[in-house]
Amino acid sequence: MPNAKVLEEKKALVASLVEKIKNSPSGVLVDYKGITVEDDTKLRHDLREAGVEYMVIKNTMLRFAADELGFNALDEHLNGTTALAIAGEDVVAPARILNDYAKKHDNFKIKAGYLEGEVIDEAKVVSLANLPSREGLIAQVLYGFNFPITQLVIALDNIAKKTEDGEALVSSLVAPKAEAAAE
Repeated sequence: MPNAKVLEEKKALVASLVEKIKNSPSGVLVDYKGITVEDDTKLRHDLREAGVEYMVIKNTMLRFAADELGFNALDEHLNGTTALAIAGEDVVAPARILNDYAKKHDNFKIKAGYLEGEVIDEAKVVSLANLPSREGLIAQVLYGFNFPITQLVIALDNIAKKTEDGEALVSSLVAPKAEAAAE
């Protein structure tokens, strides 16, 4: 039986972990077994730059936190070496960075994750990772808004280039109607 001081420290760690998970929109569990210190340092740097908190955590502590949050489905993934990446503002960042890293390193595996209070499996983490970034999605929406306007401007510009003045424009619009009526 652990002494009271150690037990209180562990309870504080679990409570802290519960708060971090509860206040984050997403997170990813990985098996980091077999990566080098150099690779781990680079990974941690990339995650830190993206505002992702990354920590190696004991499975037992994570299990207590997950059970308290109702994430019982994570229990089956809590074996072996486990690290947890918790999202900051960018919901997709942990999944994207860890998925890219897993593609380059055979020993590094994504176990599972959570998104908006629901446990997701490895396949859903990978599909989340393949989504465009927030900035990319905003750019796609703006492009969709601008596309029709851009096409109209191009069409009007082409008409203006073909005609020298307004009379030529009117005759070019009327002439096809007259030819169609003659047929």
